[in-house]
Amino acid sequence: MIRLLAIDVDGTLTDGSIYMDGTGNEFKRFHVQDGMGIALLRKSGVRIALISGRFSPATEKRARELQIDIVINGTEDKLETLKSICRELMIHREEVVFAGDDINDMECIKWAGTGVAVANAVPEVKEAADLVCRKEGGQGAVREVVEWILLQMNQEMGRTDHQ
Repeated sequence: MIRLLAIDVDGTLTDGSIYMDGTGNEFKRFHVQDGMGIALLRKSGVRIALISGRFSPATEKRARELQIDIVINGTEDKLETLKSICRELMIHREEVVFAGDDINDMECIKWAGTGVAVANAVPEVKEAADLVCRKEGGQGAVREVVEWILLQMNQEMGRTDHQ
């Protein structure tokens, strides 16, 4: 049973672009279908965590909009952060899906029960992952992961629909 979806932010929840103006304001592009997927997954009871290696006010704002209550925004050790979240929530690694795109996500992808690479992930990450998305980060990849999780949950309950 899947109880936690942990998501890298830059390159996974976004397309990896970071826009900055001359005064230091930062802008990121998020995909609305990913947001809807997160909302659907929250309703199913699966916890969601954003784990970013880089601090960003835009990440904090998007997490609040999506009502994501576990946001680690700027960590140097993603794997230890993920393990700490799991200890606190009493979630076993087999119950974790982690989605990422770059080499700083590889340890989490390998550790999680199901490691996911988005389509634009670097080759090493794709090779380490259990699943590789058809869609790229920031282009609906998180929604694709959510739909896969919901399908797994329905199959565990003996259902074939997406209710």
